[in-house]
Amino acid sequence: MANKRNQPQAMLFDLDGTLFKAETVMLPAYYKVFDRLREEGLHEGATPPEERLLGSLGLLLEHIWRNVIPDSPVEVRERANDLLLEYQMEVLADGVGELYDGVKETLTQLKERGMRLFVASNGMEGYVKGVVKAMGIAPLFDALYSAGEYQTRSKVDLVKLLMTTHGVETAWMVGDRSSDVEAGKKNGLFVIGCDYADFSKSGELDGADVKIRDFAQILDHLQ
Repeated sequence: MANKRNQPQAMLFDLDGTLFKAETVMLPAYYKVFDRLREEGLHEGATPPEERLLGSLGLLLEHIWRNVIPDSPVEVRERANDLLLEYQMEVLADGVGELYDGVKETLTQLKERGMRLFVASNGMEGYVKGVVKAMGIAPLFDALYSAGEYQTRSKVDLVKLLMTTHGVETAWMVGDRSSDVEAGKKNGLFVIGCDYADFSKSGELDGADVKIRDFAQILDHLQ
């Protein structure tokens, strides 16, 4: 697969920290999760600092919960996972949640140019599909790929599966985490690093071909 910068066939987007301000839905749900875990006798003491959650976004869910509650049994982490999805869907249904500035408009322009658009996320299937639908951008995408639905062990595998299934030969990977850079590079893609999420780490996007501070800047890099 060629690493073509100008006018690829498709663009693959991470979701949280790239298209969607995850914290707008994640944090209200997060506190509800631990209230419920305490009610069920599965967690004692204070809710872990939200920085543990936000700093883990982009990882597979099992790794997120391992970071948030490392001393808890697997059963508790799985229960927290189920509750998080349940409460996130409730928060979304209440009309909470925000895209980053310019996301819908830029995606629309890309679609009008004939670009095939995909989501490739390490999140849960219900969450990814729920966010995209609630934010009104579902019709812009050819398909939504999540680790939760396809049970992939890394984003490298998820992106490879997506490209193979849809016959994509040239594409750009657009994301905010090191896992996005790795997934793009190991699949021969041009990588755009989104450097505007509040919870991204220093050096997270080392290796990206281009870094942007605003989503609409993607258009500046097209031919």
